[in-house]
Amino acid sequence: HANRNGPPPSNICESFNSKGIPMKNLQGIIFIIITAFVTGGSTSRLFAEEQPSKAQLDARLKQTVTVADLVSYAYRTNPSILSAKEAWKATVEKYRLAAGYPDPQFTATYFPEPIETRLGPQDWNMNLSQVIPFPGKLSKAGEVVQVEARIAKLDLDKAVRDVTVSIRESFYEFMYIRKAKLVTGENIQLLNHLRKIAETTYADDRATFFDVVKAQAQTGQLRYDAILLDELEMTEQTRLNGLLDRDPDAEFGRLEAGTLQSLAYSVQEIYRLAEDHQEEIQIAKTQVEKAETKVDLARYQNLPDFKVGVTYSAIGKPDVSNPPSDEGRDAYGVQFGLTVPLWFGKNKSRVGRARAEMEKAKAMTSLRINETQTKIRELFFRLENARRIMELYGKELLPQAAKSMEIAETWFRQGESSFSDFIETQAVWYNFQLAYARARADYGKYLARLEGLVGQNLTRKKSAPANSTGKDDQ
Repeated sequence: HANRNGPPPSNICESFNSKGIPMKNLQGIIFIIITAFVTGGSTSRLFAEEQPSKAQLDARLKQTVTVADLVSYAYRTNPSILSAKEAWKATVEKYRLAAGYPDPQFTATYFPEPIETRLGPQDWNMNLSQVIPFPGKLSKAGEVVQVEARIAKLDLDKAVRDVTVSIRESFYEFMYIRKAKLVTGENIQLLNHLRKIAETTYADDRATFFDVVKAQAQTGQLRYDAILLDELEMTEQTRLNGLLDRDPDAEFGRLEAGTLQSLAYSVQEIYRLAEDHQEEIQIAKTQVEKAETKVDLARYQNLPDFKVGVTYSAIGKPDVSNPPSDEGRDAYGVQFGLTVPLWFGKNKSRVGRARAEMEKAKAMTSLRINETQTKIRELFFRLENARRIMELYGKELLPQAAKSMEIAETWFRQGESSFSDFIETQAVWYNFQLAYARARADYGKYLARLEGLVGQNLTRKKSAPANSTGKDDQ
């Protein structure tokens, strides 16, 4: 039989899951683990909570938007994830096709002119035969499908991961745009106030006409920025809705994220984690295992297949004057045959091709590891640079700019500086606010990409929690 230890399981998923967990439950577990990875939450807590429905999630997204809800929604609706799920199911169903016996063959022959035999004319006959592969060949073919099912499962994990990373990137970009709109609106109000001051002081000969024009020009630039940010917000909203398979113009509520946390691992530790957890590397390693199994299968294919069968021939009564005593007796027979793998060059090439594919899979594994380490180092630099910029602006430049703006206003009111100096300090403060928001968004996006490369949360270790930057995302 295809399975040396017995028939294939009644539930195909059991052949890929030693605990016999149904595929539907396995998919739910995948989602819970991925959500725990995204949010950094406790898996046991997620098991205890009832998962919300699509309608409930849609209502939530119109009120308060979190990354966890976005990922939960996408898991139910994203076409890439749904396609990967069905591909996994299709691969699982291949097990019976690969490990089952070939269909038996039945043939029937009718003779318009019966063949004369000693017992009488042969009118027709029937044959039933079954091909039996060499023992172990079907089991090995089933092992290949099992490995393919594991690869399909990793492809599903990869699809969920890629969508999750895209959602996180879009979420942080969306949050930056909304923060930039808020900052721009506040600065427009401030500049309108400054413009009125400039017009008043110009009337009192305390400001020049150039100061008035400069304030008006600065206000016009901010209004252009506001229009641009509105367009960018709609674009990012459409992109995020596309990941969720929602209407392009579906609205989102207030964006809510947790604190931005620093890395809990060194770059060398991240290398090792990626080699152990990244889906692409795991797929490459599983491809090596598949190639090794196909080498064994190629050897089995060089062995003969057997064929057994039965035959029945209908014999009529002979038209003779002195018939034999067993006249008209039907004939029965048993058949046995086997294939002869005579062409040794063909057999050798079959094994040689399988070995070449195995070496190719090993080389691709090394290539994948090297490429991943290069990307990790690049993202690690970008992430740390975003963190440094965020701390620079948040702890030093922004407070200094706010203080400078207060001093410039005081000096201007006291007649110790020009109105242009006041406008310049306001512009610097505005640009610093945008740079700070940009650095925060970049930190969240680069962290999402880095965790996507590694395949797990990097801001906390199991043994000890990671340190937070102490700044929220609002």
